[in-house]
Amino acid sequence: MYGMMEGQFRRYFEQAAKTKGVTGKVLLQQLERRLDNVIFRLGLAVSRAQARQVVRHNFVWVGETRVNIPSYQVSKDEMIKIKGSEKALNKLKENLEAAKDRSVPTWLEFNPQEMTARVARLPEKEDIQATIQEQLIVELYSK
Repeated sequence: MYGMMEGQFRRYFEQAAKTKGVTGKVLLQQLERRLDNVIFRLGLAVSRAQARQVVRHNFVWVGETRVNIPSYQVSKDEMIKIKGSEKALNKLKENLEAAKDRSVPTWLEFNPQEMTARVARLPEKEDIQATIQEQLIVELYSK
């Protein structure tokens, strides 16, 4: 679902297992906070693969730094800005129009006119639209 290989997913799980808190909840937070997922959730891409490409093509700035790593973990209160050529920005605006029926999660604040977003808070399980049974994931990877 998040567009990653088994090895990378396992590393996310191992990191979540070492973190304080409920492993399944922490795992989902980590996956939701990936920069490519944030771009997808904002509606700037029609798929996570396209969101990954937007990040890899240097259109995304986090704070004052250009970030081209799709797995970058955004933190609370970080500002995300989309910069690029007029042609690229027009394509992203077309994607916004196509995704207008998809709402921006409440943990993100988005200004489509300025192409900026802010991480208002960390995502919760309720913010994830897909029905994911994280307990089954934890049971599988805990073996």
